[in-house]
Amino acid sequence: REIAPVVGADADAAQKAARIAKADLASEMVYEFPELQGIMGRYYIERAGEAPEIAAVAEDHYAPLGPSDDVPTAPVSVAVALAEKIDKLTAFWAIDEKPTGSKDPFAIRRAALGIIRLILSNGLSLELAEFLSQMLAAMKLWKETDKEAPDYWSVLVAVGINADERSEDVKASATDLLSFFHDRLKVYLRDQGIRHDVIDACLAMPGNDDLTLLVKRANALSDFLKTDDGENLLQGFKRANNILSQAEEKDGVEYSYGADIKFAETDEERALFKALDDADAQIAPAMQDEDFAKAMTAMAALRAPIDAFFEAVQVNADSATIRRNRLNLLSQIRTICLSVADLTRVEG
Repeated sequence: REIAPVVGADADAAQKAARIAKADLASEMVYEFPELQGIMGRYYIERAGEAPEIAAVAEDHYAPLGPSDDVPTAPVSVAVALAEKIDKLTAFWAIDEKPTGSKDPFAIRRAALGIIRLILSNGLSLELAEFLSQMLAAMKLWKETDKEAPDYWSVLVAVGINADERSEDVKASATDLLSFFHDRLKVYLRDQGIRHDVIDACLAMPGNDDLTLLVKRANALSDFLKTDDGENLLQGFKRANNILSQAEEKDGVEYSYGADIKFAETDEERALFKALDDADAQIAPAMQDEDFAKAMTAMAALRAPIDAFFEAVQVNADSATIRRNRLNLLSQIRTICLSVADLTRVEG
């Protein structure tokens, strides 16, 4: 019921479908022919007079089973398929039974990849961390209180446990499980040609449990870094960040208090002030709209003025005021670039 509205499914239909999706496992037919699980379920549910979209869930909710398996697209099927796999993963994490090395007897990695493919193929914006945390909290509460309750989810709903009330071990388990998802996603994206450091740069940003948003950002950054502007801007950013980091460590202060154009001494310096203001005016709304390609394009415009600045200007000037102002200007470069992705994690 919680997942249904996120995927555009009817909550009542999703709940009913989930309750009967595995009923065929108790039949003599599936007992004798296990490969018919889900298929027989669909037939039985249809014969029982339920709607076709509910009957289809019995077969669809197992999918995708492998990397080339079809992904369900019908909303009720998607809701139950996600719920089934989230339930499986959180249950194993709740008893601290995780895959180790090459051993994965309960196909937990496959379930995680299934969730990833369901989310990405259907373009879902899902706060995955919250669902994982809710389920883990429910399981913990169910184990500790009333195991006679019909299910752990009803315990959670009845108590109304919120994020602030969840225990530290629940939060730690949810964080660890999300990290497991990120590892599966890295493998998935690397197979699609996106570099590991690019993925890491995007994983370091807020909202990294929204996998669709994460992949959108990673694709945009990957495309950007393949261009001359992207590669050169990365070098300019790293140079600015290195100079700034060394100065902050040496001086014991953080240069982030805003540079003032009145202290600029060269045309290149003034041009960089303007370019940073222009870029910020475009990047901030683009990020708000999740238009990462537009943000990258605006960032590319910084390449030339940053290059010109470093050619013409000595950051560590003799004048303490000028030096401080230029370091604060480098801080603006760092802040603007890091608002798009954590470029410190990108190699090169």
